[in-house]
Amino acid sequence: MEAAGVKTARPAGDVEALVRLAAPDMAAVNALIGRRMQSDVPVIPALADHLIAAGGKRLRPLLTLAAARALNGGGEKAHKLAAAVEFIHTATLLHDDVVDGSEMRRSKVAAHLIWGSPSSVLVGDFLFARAFELMVETDSLRALHILARASAVISEGEVLQLTRSRDLRLDQSVYLQIVQAKTAELFAAAAESGAVAAGATDAAVEALRSYGMNLGLAFQLVDDALDYASDAETLGKNAGDDFREGKVTLPLLLAIQRTRGKEDAFWDRAVGKVEQVDGDFRRARELIVGTGALQATMDLAGDYADAAKDALSILPAGEWRAALENLADFAVSRLA
Repeated sequence: MEAAGVKTARPAGDVEALVRLAAPDMAAVNALIGRRMQSDVPVIPALADHLIAAGGKRLRPLLTLAAARALNGGGEKAHKLAAAVEFIHTATLLHDDVVDGSEMRRSKVAAHLIWGSPSSVLVGDFLFARAFELMVETDSLRALHILARASAVISEGEVLQLTRSRDLRLDQSVYLQIVQAKTAELFAAAAESGAVAAGATDAAVEALRSYGMNLGLAFQLVDDALDYASDAETLGKNAGDDFREGKVTLPLLLAIQRTRGKEDAFWDRAVGKVEQVDGDFRRARELIVGTGALQATMDLAGDYADAAKDALSILPAGEWRAALENLADFAVSRLA
């Protein structure tokens, strides 16, 4: 079944093959995460576990493990880097939810609504610190550089998005710059650091970085589309949250551009000023679908997924490469 207003003609893809392959490694990573988020201050493990235990597929640490295994590596170094990646991701989510005032995360009440914003921010900082401890323990300056750079880039993306919030004139290139920094950079760093842990060649390391970057872009674009074509159970947050926060994502941006001169007053009130009334989200969704903005977003996501798969051509054929290719298809087929 296809979401309203979107046509898909891609392989369905799945993540289950990768989850099964990586299960022994992920068990070790999960145990490591459990140990390293402990603290004598009770609120720290309680708050961290609230988000981490809800974890979903843990795609980013899976990428680290899969990249290492696909290049005939793995073991303790890859486990520590995978745990570090998950801590960085969780820390950014805690900070994001405070900044955005989000009410749900991974189908649970956002942590800041339970423990307060100060505790959420500080526990995020704690997780960043734990991530860097794990990186240092690998004795890999290259991996440390990759993940430290990613942490800085993610912060830059957050600030850029904040400065362009509710900007109805946001350019698509700037929007993609935000997505690349906020989301795709950690996907790229996760895969890249796994390749480094395996002792791969520079060409293979760069190929895995390219795979992760394109995969991350595809995932975020589909997430943006899902906000207008899904429900809370599927999305893990309230459908329409981006719209209600005045967040200009690609489907909305394209719809604004394609209705310029006709719907300016509506967009200015509902998005620019966030003065929304009942029915505004339904109207926005109708315009996004009707102008083809939702389809255009999904088409671009498909292009990035294809680029991700192409980047894997350097890897030897096998079950790990096939699982990574399936993951790229899964990234786009989530809207089907």
